[in-house]
Amino acid sequence: MSSYTVTAPSSRQKWFAGTMVVIYALVTMIPLVWIMITGFKSPADAISYPPKVVFEPTLEGYVNLFTTRTRQTEEFLNANPPQNWADEIVRKYDMVIVGQSKFGERFMNSVIIGFGSTFLSIFLGTLAAYAFSRFKIPLADDLLFFILSTRMMPPIAVAIPIFLMYRNLGLSDTHLGMILLYTAVNISLAVWLLKGFIDEIPREYEEAALIDGYTRFQAFYKVVLPQAATGIASTAIFCLIFAWNEYAFAVLLTSATAQTAPPFIPTIIGVGGLDWPAVAAGATIFLLPVMIFTILLRKHLLRGITFGAVRK
Repeated sequence: MSSYTVTAPSSRQKWFAGTMVVIYALVTMIPLVWIMITGFKSPADAISYPPKVVFEPTLEGYVNLFTTRTRQTEEFLNANPPQNWADEIVRKYDMVIVGQSKFGERFMNSVIIGFGSTFLSIFLGTLAAYAFSRFKIPLADDLLFFILSTRMMPPIAVAIPIFLMYRNLGLSDTHLGMILLYTAVNISLAVWLLKGFIDEIPREYEEAALIDGYTRFQAFYKVVLPQAATGIASTAIFCLIFAWNEYAFAVLLTSATAQTAPPFIPTIIGVGGLDWPAVAAGATIFLLPVMIFTILLRKHLLRGITFGAVRK
């Protein structure tokens, strides 16, 4: 009978664990792949039953996402031939392209607000977490619980007071207002996560730097921050995901200037109802920045999950 330790699983256990990981990955990827595929379907194929797996791909969804169209008479269409391949796609509905849609503007609003609030959350959260970790603060546990309690409250519970406050302050439908709001929501998560990472950094590193003549800020900037880079990257991903996907506040507090992509995508109207290929195309493009950001920081994310799990 072969024996093995807890740290050396058997080949059967490895095979079982690998199979479960593959199955889980496939199940979680199916909705994303289906959304991406739907973006290349025609409206008829997108709502067909049973769902079509094999179909003739088209860029109609992306054309409808980035353009606005209007219906024209047959005489007008005959007198004005298609100008490009996108115009040819919409001609089968007796329509012509008259301009660009607002998706690009809404997408850039998401980029500005999402990454802006993430930067502020990480900046303020790192400073607060360092203070809680390294200094004796009166009622520190109570303050930490108060900070965490702000995350427990559902957004809809404070939606009306925030709406009234923003209207009086002139922050409604502004980039600054949404950045400050998302920062306020995310900072509790940032403080708690980063405090745990900074607690794992030995104080002796800073003490050695202080002995060498560094100031407290220099020790923080040159010693603590590089050591906490893993935690900062992991926290940034979680903060960005919230700010990027947030819907309730975006619907309530924005309408035109600072509206983000989540409230805009469901309003895409096609011929006879929602244009599902255009919605799927918008969702696919909307997924890309967070996906790229996560992939770029994936090493830090994996290290951050296990950071401090093993003590020597």
